[in-house]
Amino acid sequence: MKRVQVLRTIVGLVAVTWMLLSYGLASDADAVVDDRFDQIRTTLIVLGVTFPVAVAAFVVAARPPNRRLFLRRVGKPAGALLALVVALAVPRLITGLGYVDEETNWTASAGRVALLFALGAFLLWLAPFALYGIAQSLVHVFRTADLHETVPPLLATLLVWEVALFDVFRGAYDSVPFGVRVAFTLGAPLSVTAVAMWELRRLRTRHGITLRRALLR
Repeated sequence: MKRVQVLRTIVGLVAVTWMLLSYGLASDADAVVDDRFDQIRTTLIVLGVTFPVAVAAFVVAARPPNRRLFLRRVGKPAGALLALVVALAVPRLITGLGYVDEETNWTASAGRVALLFALGAFLLWLAPFALYGIAQSLVHVFRTADLHETVPPLLATLLVWEVALFDVFRGAYDSVPFGVRVAFTLGAPLSVTAVAMWELRRLRTRHGITLRRALLR
């Protein structure tokens, strides 16, 4: 399953990069990277809203004693989401508090030079952990399998359709031909849904794990 998920992600990234460059939505590789980080930020915002609602609904839908069991397991997925948000917020927090901006004169004093090297070293140390955390969090849907094995595919499906609707309302890819726009708007949610349904089927047929049994319904 992980190989299929990673392959789907790579194919999607290559396709989006091709579209951005081919239709002039991004002028160079830096613009493509910026676009993908914007998409990740949108995904995290949507997830931040969806995660507590979806998890709460899952826990409430379960019957005792599984309800208490799931409540005890919520901490790890919530901690994974919080850790990633904090990691991504640190650079913005540093600039937002006014310690660093585009007009900062780093040579004004020895303290400023020391601060420059300290911030640079910290961000270089943080970057690989943040990037790896983003990749793993999106693939594993923030460790929600610790809650129950059926939650990641269900939450991933809900999340990707929400992001697709958000793209429609904000007019993403409006400058590309209609057919291409439809393909790229629906490609991600349809492919993620297909992989998620396959994962749920494998859980049911190979391991006897179903949503109904998880909820004791």
